[in-house]
Amino acid sequence: MEGHLTSTYDPRYQMLISKLRDARREMGLTQAEVARRLRRPQSFVSKVESGERRIDPVELYEFACLYKAEIEYFFTFELVKRRRPAR
Repeated sequence: MEGHLTSTYDPRYQMLISKLRDARREMGLTQAEVARRLRRPQSFVSKVESGERRIDPVELYEFACLYKAEIEYFFTFELVKRRRPAR
């Protein structure tokens, strides 16, 4: 597929992880506190937030519950309109 971005570099995925960081900070939690509550190592949270590790839907649901956020919050972003090549 031409112009295909690896999903972790897709601007929409970057927005999702940015919203994860923002939601954590709004709750006043550190990565270590989140990890403890999710029963995961702190490196898990760090890697998810940095984009080094992809998050699956069940994990996203767990984050949303912890952050008291609707799951839709993480998928609300302005889509970048891509220009079509001239023919």
